[in-house]
Amino acid sequence: MQIERAERLKKLPPYLFKELDRLRDEVRAQGVDIIDFGVGDPDLPTPDHIVEALKKAVEDPSTHRYPSYSGMNDFRDCVARWYKKRFGVDLDPAREVIVLIGSKEGIAHIPLAFINPGDLALVPTPAYPVYHTGTIFAGGESYFMPLLEENDFLPDLNAIPEDVAEKARMMFINYPNNPTSAVAEEDFFRRVVDFARTYNIIVCHDAAYSELAFDGYKPMSFLQVEGAKEVGIEFHSLSKTYNMTGWRLGFAVGNAEVIQGLGQVKSNIDSGAFNAVQMAGIAALEGDQTCVEENCRIYKERRDVLVAGLRSAGLKPIVPKATFYVWCRIPENTTSTDFSMRLLKEAGIVTTPGNGFGEPGEGYVRFALTVPVERIEEAIERIKKLGV
Repeated sequence: MQIERAERLKKLPPYLFKELDRLRDEVRAQGVDIIDFGVGDPDLPTPDHIVEALKKAVEDPSTHRYPSYSGMNDFRDCVARWYKKRFGVDLDPAREVIVLIGSKEGIAHIPLAFINPGDLALVPTPAYPVYHTGTIFAGGESYFMPLLEENDFLPDLNAIPEDVAEKARMMFINYPNNPTSAVAEEDFFRRVVDFARTYNIIVCHDAAYSELAFDGYKPMSFLQVEGAKEVGIEFHSLSKTYNMTGWRLGFAVGNAEVIQGLGQVKSNIDSGAFNAVQMAGIAALEGDQTCVEENCRIYKERRDVLVAGLRSAGLKPIVPKATFYVWCRIPENTTSTDFSMRLLKEAGIVTTPGNGFGEPGEGYVRFALTVPVERIEEAIERIKKLGV
């Protein structure tokens, strides 16, 4: 029997992080001691009070049944309270909040609600690959908005051709940004709102890293800007804030009609997030936030050690205000892929080549700060020995 995959799958580039895992495992199988700065998966444990809340919830048989498609009322109420406290944004938990099985799931599904075959989505590059792949699955096409260092890694909205803007149905943005760690301020978000109003575009802001910030910096929510809720929604996740990547819990908030559209897709595809995990999510959002402060302290220490070390090795890292990534310029005589492969094969160090996130990422690699300080110091010594 001949098995042929659908055309939509043939259009997909290899999923970057899956390929990184394969290459890493190949080198590790050769007996190499691997230091992994690749995928952004926290190495820190989920805080105890969240784990205990899950244990208690799992023991309640009522949590074992199908959850609500939109999420538990208690969790959506909790999200609305958290948004009010954190950002000063008012949300109607019944209409403007939906629970996700991790923010990736919602980002991948939302184009199905609003993109018809042939429609355009405005997608940043370099970027998290799911903005583009979700668009492909919906039969749409991506118009890529380059994120360039000379523009502070913000898309130049004025450079988008009029005919493209007229055809676009959605725009994805992500600040604090993965992979560049760039941040956006109120002026940029205001321009996004004005642009979206002008061309009737739904804005999807991925704010998964808003709580990982350093040196007193506090990232803002897109929804804090006047008119933002009229044009879009914001995706959030408990994964990075509370070290809960494996728990798969996130949420989307904002425009009620957009939330309803996403909910219609989800109700036909999944059966909602496990109620026990949502109850643990309430403990996370409403519990003691010193665990978040401690995460930021640890990542800041790692950031400082890594940045200083990369500089001493002759590289040019960009100091992040937020996220747990360091976006680093590499020597001009090599490519991102070749540089990453050299680090892996000759030094046992896993990084993510910038061009894997999109063509404008060429000339950079990404380091994830999910490695203890002593291993960062070991990695720096290995890089110095390579003489990069």
